Amino acid sequence: MADLKSMTPTEILDVQGRSCPYPLVTTKKTMQKLPKGAILKIFCDSSVTAEDSIPRYCEKNGYQFESVWCEEKGYWELYIRKD
Repeated sequence: MADLKSMTPTEILDVQGRSCPYPLVTTKKTMQKLPKGAILKIFCDSSVTAEDSIPRYCEKNGYQFESVWCEEKGYWELYIRKD
């Protein structure tokens, strides 16, 4: 299977500059609306969100998850596939 980051996202969220719990709540609401097989791409600059809350949410729900730190841009790109 291809890396999630190489696939075209179904939807994109930008939660930069937002603190918890906003990024997680917005991610949950968006994932509920997406069909099975959809890919959500998130731009996030919060380490707690990128490294803890969203990965745990994905693990709990059985979603595929990838994160990419874009050092030159100062944010993460998070990818979630709804299976």
